[in-house]
Amino acid sequence: MATRTLTVVFTDLADYTASVGRADREGLRELIAEHERRVLPVIEARGGRIVKNLGDSYLALFEAATDAAQASLELANALSAGSGFSIRVAMATGDVEGIDGDVFGEAVNLAARILSKTPAGEVWLSSTSRMCMNQTEVAWESVGRFSLKGIAGETPVYRLVPEDKTWLPQALVEAARRGNLVRVRQGSLVPSMPPRPVILLEGFEHGSPQFRSTIDMLPVVDPANLFLQAHCIAPSDRYAWTDAGRGLCIGTPSALDEAILSVQRPPERGLGTDTIILDMGTTAVVDLVMAGVALPAVPMSDVVAGYTYDLLADGRWANRSDQCVVRVNVGPGSVAIESRAKGISVNGEHLNVGVGRRLQDGDTVQTQTLQFVFTELNAKGYTGLLVSGSDARMGVGDGQAVEIGREPQHPGFALPDRRGQDNIRWCVGGRAARAREGGFTMDRALAGRRQAKVSIDLGEVSLAGLHKTCPTLRLRGRDLMRVSDATGLQIDDMIVLGTSVISVKAPKE
Repeated sequence: MATRTLTVVFTDLADYTASVGRADREGLRELIAEHERRVLPVIEARGGRIVKNLGDSYLALFEAATDAAQASLELANALSAGSGFSIRVAMATGDVEGIDGDVFGEAVNLAARILSKTPAGEVWLSSTSRMCMNQTEVAWESVGRFSLKGIAGETPVYRLVPEDKTWLPQALVEAARRGNLVRVRQGSLVPSMPPRPVILLEGFEHGSPQFRSTIDMLPVVDPANLFLQAHCIAPSDRYAWTDAGRGLCIGTPSALDEAILSVQRPPERGLGTDTIILDMGTTAVVDLVMAGVALPAVPMSDVVAGYTYDLLADGRWANRSDQCVVRVNVGPGSVAIESRAKGISVNGEHLNVGVGRRLQDGDTVQTQTLQFVFTELNAKGYTGLLVSGSDARMGVGDGQAVEIGREPQHPGFALPDRRGQDNIRWCVGGRAARAREGGFTMDRALAGRRQAKVSIDLGEVSLAGLHKTCPTLRLRGRDLMRVSDATGLQIDDMIVLGTSVISVKAPKE
């Protein structure tokens, strides 16, 4: 086969290794046979052909990306429904070269790499497949940008959306749980609005007279809090809507109803609670709250020339995540953010996805679900803090003491242990090379296993440093002070330990 532009589809049995471990030889043969019985007819009916069978997976080629997408959706749905197992499917479009009955090319490699990220029961695809398929016949949405092995840079990846499934954007999930989600349906009156509404328009044809008149009747809201429900939507309508910073919820009306009901059902609560009191018979005097990320200044000791941290939708910070909503980039004398998802704004100014902006002292960054503030420091080796707050908190009562660190003595307040070096830009030279080879990470280098202690005695709260080399810092207003011996703490003080910020708050009621 000469080199041709085709769509490559990989299928893979989910949990195949675990299934092999549980099955006898006859059961394993039946599993493989059932996989083949279900895959081959669907591939061939849509005009595809199987190139090879790898036991738990198939590689198929299609002339048309739309046929490949429809076959992939049918496979994922059919095999997940009553078959006892499920598959994941990935597809990419590009030049494919046939050699000795096998196929090679960038599209083959890309489809295989995307498959490694695809969850069971889902179909993920490359931007080339998305652009080549008929987007009014197949519903899709973005799942983020991924670092894929062997592929330079970060790759945008998309997901096909079947008729019976809706993945709610996080802003809609939070609004449905809080009770400020407003569903505006075509043909119905616009309902009254709660404070800070998140509005979901349902059943409208984009650009229709009724659609425009309904938009005109809505209150002024942040574009990030205005969503349109659609399933298969023309590219021109999609981008006319989303380029203004507004959101899409891809799904059919019935799938949307089920998705919203599922997040509104009361969660099953375990024995734990967001606030942990060391002694349940003791009333907390203060709460220690995981409040954000501290940003060390660079260059750092001829080792780190710059670095990034990624903000996840739930407020946690990670070294590197394909699912982040914001990426923070720290260089010499500067801190900048890059929008990695829709609905990101700085001081009320919307940022398009992929757009960066340098942060200034006091800037407020808003995502679809949370808000954080940048405080510039330029003191004690730090360039600034990004503070928002989270549900990770611990209550401390009179007569109690809490250790803080990566591995504090129990009971203690554990700092995040963000592993990996993917977020570091290294200095040039032998010292940086040795640090890289020795497994250096910023969190481990700057935060000790047992670093600090917060104690309360007769209502007086104090902070003491425990580690000889990793500094314990107290921030009060703009004053960043290194702490060794016991030093008083007040409500709204912050404790800076490595790259973590802990806020001292009044107890949560």
